[in-house]
Amino acid sequence: MATDAPARPAAPPKAPEQTAARGRGRRSRSHLGRFAVFGAPGLMVYACFVLAPVVVSVAYSLTNHNPFSPPTEFVGLRNFELLFRDEEFLQSLKVTVQLTAILVIVPNAAGLGIALLLDRKGWFYNAWRAVFFVPVVLSSVVVSLVWTRLLADDGVVNQALGRVGADPVGWLSDPGLALYSLAAIMAWQMLGFCVVVYLAGLQSVPGELLEAAAIDGAGVLARFRHVTWPLLAPALTINTVVLLITAFKAYDHIQVITNGGPGSGTTATVAFVILQTGFTANRQGYASAMALVMLVIVASAAALALKLLQRREVDL
Repeated sequence: MATDAPARPAAPPKAPEQTAARGRGRRSRSHLGRFAVFGAPGLMVYACFVLAPVVVSVAYSLTNHNPFSPPTEFVGLRNFELLFRDEEFLQSLKVTVQLTAILVIVPNAAGLGIALLLDRKGWFYNAWRAVFFVPVVLSSVVVSLVWTRLLADDGVVNQALGRVGADPVGWLSDPGLALYSLAAIMAWQMLGFCVVVYLAGLQSVPGELLEAAAIDGAGVLARFRHVTWPLLAPALTINTVVLLITAFKAYDHIQVITNGGPGSGTTATVAFVILQTGFTANRQGYASAMALVMLVIVASAAALALKLLQRREVDL
């Protein structure tokens, strides 16, 4: 008569630490799989179109690369040494700083004022919001061509001045006015962006705070100063950083309207000089050194502005 086999002893219960470790491992593999599906394509695009050009520019900046004058030789940091003795580059840096100061201040101030006027309900105010935003979606080349005709010596603006007995003004031909005219055109195009951002900020201000301030006896200006303006700090941060970057990379307006003139480099920005050096003079090694210096300046200025403005948001 066969005897029953001895019962197999039950497996000891798993320790909670082992169960938790296996759970974490499964979750990490799940996160990795999601990243491979959704994040990897975007990371590859970023690497191809952002990181790779930066690496190539760094390599070119250390050479005298000119596609029409081989061979390419390694020159080390000589391009950077020449750069800070280059009068054309230093002049373009000065022009860029002036343009940036105007472009950061004017659309910000005007955009805030217009947003306050349009912060109402109704189709009339909605229509005006659309009107102010139209220039933002237009091509910079189209805007530049239109304003070039308007501000030409025989353009519509000077014709209107002539009808009222005023002398014509060389808006784009006078070296003392060309940069300011150019800055005004760019500010006009970016005005709608600032208006929309400030309108979004105004509509997020709690009405209860304004009502409470009014009950406490605060007037219109006091409510704006102590309630509305502090709560618009994020909108100010967005507008300032976007305008700062836009001004530093300005090229298409200059190319179409003034081509860097009138005169020698009166309106030539750093971006304009880089492209002229790289694709007109074909000094691509030297242009790459300029581009890297510009990248460092823009990144540093944007990071500093962002840090200071965000610190203001926290303090408020």
